[in-house]
Parts: sequence; structure tokens; C-alpha cells
Amino acid sequence: MVLVGGGIMSATLAALLGIVAPDWTVEVFESGAAVAEESSGPWNNAGTGHSALCELNYTPARPDGTVDPAKAVGINEQFQVSRQFWSHLVRAGLTDSPKTFITSVPHISFVSGEEGRRYMRNRYEALAPQPLFAGLEYSDDPAVLTDWVPLMMQDRSPKEPVAATRSLAGTDVNFGALTRLLLDDAVRRGVQLHLQHRVLKVRRERDGRWATTVRDLATGKRRTVRSRFLFVGAGGGALPLLQGAGIPEIAGFGGFPVSGQFLRTRNPQLVAQHQAKVYGQAKVGAPPMSVPHLDLRLIDGEQALLFGPYAGFSPKFLKAGSMWDLPRSVRTGNLGSMLGAGWANIPLTRYLIGQVLQSEKSRFRALEEFVPTAEQDDWELITAGQRVQVIKQDTAGRGVLQFGTELIVGADGTVAGLLGASPGASTATAAMLTLLERCFPDRIDGWRPLLQEAIPSYGHTLSDEPELLARVVADTTRTLELHS
Repeated sequence: MVLVGGGIMSATLAALLGIVAPDWTVEVFESGAAVAEESSGPWNNAGTGHSALCELNYTPARPDGTVDPAKAVGINEQFQVSRQFWSHLVRAGLTDSPKTFITSVPHISFVSGEEGRRYMRNRYEALAPQPLFAGLEYSDDPAVLTDWVPLMMQDRSPKEPVAATRSLAGTDVNFGALTRLLLDDAVRRGVQLHLQHRVLKVRRERDGRWATTVRDLATGKRRTVRSRFLFVGAGGGALPLLQGAGIPEIAGFGGFPVSGQFLRTRNPQLVAQHQAKVYGQAKVGAPPMSVPHLDLRLIDGEQALLFGPYAGFSPKFLKAGSMWDLPRSVRTGNLGSMLGAGWANIPLTRYLIGQVLQSEKSRFRALEEFVPTAEQDDWELITAGQRVQVIKQDTAGRGVLQFGTELIVGADGTVAGLLGASPGASTATAAMLTLLERCFPDRIDGWRPLLQEAIPSYGHTLSDEPELLARVVADTTRTLELHS
């Protein structure tokens, strides 16, 4: 098996293979000098551990004002799968301290204005009865919110209606540290990890195997690796490789790259006043990727706050990519999708132009809406990871920009790749389980007992089985040392 990319997806797949097929030969190729330097890097994402506890774009309002909880429930369910798998690996000796990669941090949703407060109340009423959201709290009392988010409430106008929900089940996840732990463990089991090896092309050979041509960036030498299975988990770099593979399933798919920036502070006085992750609402007409959030980050023993994201544009598909990535991805098979998505998303284009051209002062004003007492000298602007949003054809053949992830699997199950962004890393285990099911249908029944030992809810729906949910949450909370 060949796995392209040294991020959380390849690391998760390698870990699952270590359970169900420990005798298989696995090689991982990463173009960087270290793993997890792109989207999985801790400063390249907010580390929310997307569980839909606070992300408002997962709970859209219906026309009558009520809130649909379905997407939030589904994403939370997938995150519970990740927690179970991580717990299993910790018990098996992955790390002496799970706090290396996961820590308890309250997840809070915060809105202002009368309309926002009405939405938040409806959201709470939709989610609170759901077993996966047990313990969710709601308040529109400024005194309570001052206790929850003191930094955000300081000097805020008392005339402004505010409301929030809080879940103490939230976490901060250092996906970079987790990726390194998973791949270090895989290497100890015999997986071959090749750093500074760029995959140049992949092609199908007559015997059905995949030939992957790689270049050693240190020596310049090329070699071709032949494998029975190929997984392309190279983030934004996955699209051109899958296109080069020539599989029919990639036809019509395109990618729209979006770069991101955050404001960061390491001021200990500010950090001490904001021990939470807080998500707000996107402005009217802004895309889901623009949802503002102020996140406590715990990275390698350091605490900091991130605010953003501020969107930007670059034609690169990776931070270390090429300025030609976007134009080279346009093919005859996806030209219609790309043009259609562009025409349908003119407001997004205007938004991105506005973001790119905004002044430092206007950028800081967005932070002041969250933190009225913010001072510019406390914050620095950092560049986050490059995201490539999926463009695909709908049933009518029109191009649609999709904010999510998409697993592409070849018809015979010998090749697969992952496209897209959020919720991404948080649901990596669920995504790779789906890959195993779709690519190895003749083996999955034999693997099921091993997978259920590692992930007790595998094959079940936790939201429908409260007793199983209670056991799973108690076990993962104890093993991952959460809420201690």
C-alpha cells in the first residue's frame, strides 16, 4: 500500500491498517522535511476538535426560525469515533500522556442582537434533547456570560442583547502532535515513512497495480513504487494527483483554493481571561468559512489565543505549493464545473477580494467586535493552512462549491483520495473507516471484530443508543484524561 501525504488522514489510515492488516507492506511519502506541516500543523488550524458543540454553521435555521440539528449530530457522532480510536491507541501505548495532543476546553457559541439571541435559543432547544449534546447550557444573562467569557464581556455595551451556549465536553486537539505520534508508532511497526519525497505522478499498470513515481528531494533521484492500493491524502495536493491517475470518478471535480490568516496573542493576561473556544456567526452574505472564532490553543505546553479566520486568495493548493496549481487543475472534464461554480459564487469572489484588500485597521475592527478592549500591540498576524474547497457537479450537471470533505474511490477499490477541508481532521477516523468499507468490501466483515474492539460504537449509532453512548463517553473521558 502507498499512502501519499504525511498528514492526519494518512496517519489515521496507517494506524487502522496496523489493527486490521498488520502484515501488509505500507509506505508513506511526504514531500516536506517533517510530517504534519500543512493543514494538520497546529498553527494551521484552530484545533477545535470539530464536534459541532459550538460551530453555528452546522446548525442552520429553517425558514420558520427553528434549527435543524441533523448535521451537528452527524459530525458529533463522527468525532466520538475519533475519540474512541485515540483512546484505544493510548491504552495500547501510543503516548504516556494524551495531553500531548488533546485537552479539555469549553466550547461556546456567542451571538449578539435580538435576532441572534432568538436563533441561539432555538439552537439550544434543538440540540439540548440530543444525547450527544447532553449538558449543553444556555444563557442570555450578561452576568453569567461574564463568568463564561470575561475577556469578551469587558466594556461591552449593556444595551446590546447577547446570548451563548456552553459545553464543557469540548476539547482542543493538536493534530500535528497526534499525527507525529501515529506515524512514529506506525514506523515502529514497520511502516516505511519517506520524508522529502515528492510524488510526481501515479498511473495504473496493465496488471491493475498502481505505479507511483517519486523524487527524493535531497538527492534528486527518482524511483517508481508499485502497489496494489493507493491512497492520496495530500490535502490540496490530492486533486492534481487524482486527475493524473485518470480515474473516471474524479471527472467534474475541481478545487478552489482559499488561504487563511489569524490574529494571535501570547499575552498571558489575555489568555488567562479566555479559557475557551468561542464561535460566532458569519455576517450576512459571507461564506461558512468566514465564521469568526476566538480559540484557546494549547500547543507544546504553550497557551495562546487565535482569532479569525481572515480569508485570502492564492492559486497554490498547498502552502508549499506552486502558483500554477489552480490553472493546471483546470481540465476539459471539470471546466464546466469550475465556470458554473464561479458564476454561482460571485458573492464569495467579492468577499475574498474584500478580505484581501482590507486594511490592518478594518481587520482589527473584526476582533474588537469579539473583544471590545483589544489592543493592537498584543496581537500578531499569522498565515494559516491553505484550504482547497471542493467543486463538484450536482445532479443537473452544474458546478457547486462544497464546504466539506469528499472521499473519492475508484470503481475497483484500488485507489482512493480525500478532497476538501472542514471538518476534516476531527472526523479522520470515520472517513478512513468509510474508505476501508468501500475499498475492501470482501474483507470488512472479517475485520469488524477487530474494529469494534478498538471502536466500540463501530456499526452502531450512538445518538440512538444512550447506554452505549454513556459507556463510550465515560471510557474516552477517563482514558484521554479529560475534565481532570
